[in-house]
Amino acid sequence: MDHSAETSRHKCAACFRQFNKIEHLVDHMRTSFHSPHEPTCAVCKKHCRSLDSLREHLIGPLPKQECKNVFDMRGCKFCLAILDSSYSQRLHQERCQFSCVNSGLLARLANLGIRDGSTAIDGGRTRGSGPVALACKYVGGGDGSLDVCAKVCLIDESENVIFYSYVKPTIPVTNYRYETTGIRPEHVRDAMPLKQVQKKIQDILYNGGEKARVLVGHCVEDDLKRLQIGYPSIMIRDIANYPPLMKTSKLCNSLKYLAQVYLGFEIQNGVQDPYEECVGGMRLYKRMRSQVHRIEHHPMASDPQNKNNFAAWRESELERMSPEQMLEISRSDYYCWCMDLRI
Repeated sequence: MDHSAETSRHKCAACFRQFNKIEHLVDHMRTSFHSPHEPTCAVCKKHCRSLDSLREHLIGPLPKQECKNVFDMRGCKFCLAILDSSYSQRLHQERCQFSCVNSGLLARLANLGIRDGSTAIDGGRTRGSGPVALACKYVGGGDGSLDVCAKVCLIDESENVIFYSYVKPTIPVTNYRYETTGIRPEHVRDAMPLKQVQKKIQDILYNGGEKARVLVGHCVEDDLKRLQIGYPSIMIRDIANYPPLMKTSKLCNSLKYLAQVYLGFEIQNGVQDPYEECVGGMRLYKRMRSQVHRIEHHPMASDPQNKNNFAAWRESELERMSPEQMLEISRSDYYCWCMDLRI
């Protein structure tokens, strides 16, 4: 028997891993959660767990050469799409790259005086159905390592400021971290108290008592904890913990890295402002949300309708399936943000 031919029959139809025995392929499919929502090479159709993995496949130190050759001619270095021609690639990449957040966007805040005073900006957009992005800046308390919220920003999906304010620290500040926060004692001396900030943010998130809004941010769950605000996890879109945006090691990437590599602009250089972090987070969320994937009525592995797809008692039936048939019944283990547009 041709061993290589036999092994090729047990090749995963998604990630292309090969197995000596069909039962090993079945075990792999039980735990891999391959789905149309995974980042996929537009050339060879290989599924990758993250965009970083896909980037390594296309342009890493040891890429798949055939895919690299195509990508070098027609690939977008930001969204990793493959275009029809090199001309289309150039036009697409110009649109795909966002302009630098520091050139013009932060000027809105400077014009309103928020960066130099303690007056809060209230955009008057407490109500709305679209997502909002949240970011905070922290000064140091205790021995200087304890994070204390001193500035907060919320924006809508059009990058308009909904709420922006300095926050009066709840404990004495021992390190203003001025080099990165730009915050001085006079900024927070008469700033808005935390309880008032909490109420304002909750009014925005819960939409004035109407349907709650999707909340976007990088490590936004940590921001909520420090603001002492509870929010349903089902409504949170945390850039740091979204599998396609994580490292191949499954650790989180920095927002600075993600904005530079997948959006094409620089943030968090020198003094950092929560507005630019909100913009970076919102743009990443919208890019992930806009992906077009195959529509599935029950897309999650955890959906009751899928609980028996790879059940142990189906072993003999699964072993008779082709790799493509097994991929067809495989489902994602994370909620893809493309589904937000179908709600």
